[in-house]
Amino acid sequence: MDGWRGAWVGALLDGRRVTLLALLDAAAVLAVPGVDVVGVDMPIGLPEDGPRRCDDVARFLLRGSGAARSVFPTPVRAVLAAGDYAEARALSRAVTSPPRAPSAQAFHLVAAIRALDDALGDPPCDRVHEVHPELSFRALDPAVRDRKGTARGSMQRLHALRPVMDVEDALAGAPRGVPLVDALDACAAAWSARRIADGTATAVGGDDRDTRGRRMRITW
Repeated sequence: MDGWRGAWVGALLDGRRVTLLALLDAAAVLAVPGVDVVGVDMPIGLPEDGPRRCDDVARFLLRGSGAARSVFPTPVRAVLAAGDYAEARALSRAVTSPPRAPSAQAFHLVAAIRALDDALGDPPCDRVHEVHPELSFRALDPAVRDRKGTARGSMQRLHALRPVMDVEDALAGAPRGVPLVDALDACAAAWSARRIADGTATAVGGDDRDTRGRRMRITW
């Protein structure tokens, strides 16, 4: 699953066949039938007072490939209560040491993070895992070097996905309006989800958990 304009793009992977879905909200994501593992490109475990170890390690792993900036610092849990960016900055600075405020880019994710956090409920849903497409793509093919959304970057990502799924067929049948970049990210997330299901995935963050028992871990 990949966030898209307040909704979600899903890639349902079965063997080589992949079907792209447009889903209204996080509850719809969790309600897709017949799914063993869900890979979500969105923070799940949220820190209380500082950065997550998994973000730091993921950023380090992507540092040489030009994608380190794609790993935004995850907002602290207190920020979920914010009504606007100014309040989010104040809430974050009140609980972090040294004081740290979320970037504007990170704050744009807060509504989706909050919705996903609410949908997951308690106890934690073990079949939902946080993934990161940039880590997935580079595990698929180290030749993925250019930024997503560019012509070269898009072709590199298509080339990486072709050996593991029928990605062109999925794109041809995509729901109307779904952007190429989000469709490709969802496909990469689906590949990671299958690796989790098969027990062959790689992860950073170990078994670190937040106060709701959710893993602060990125898997691909």
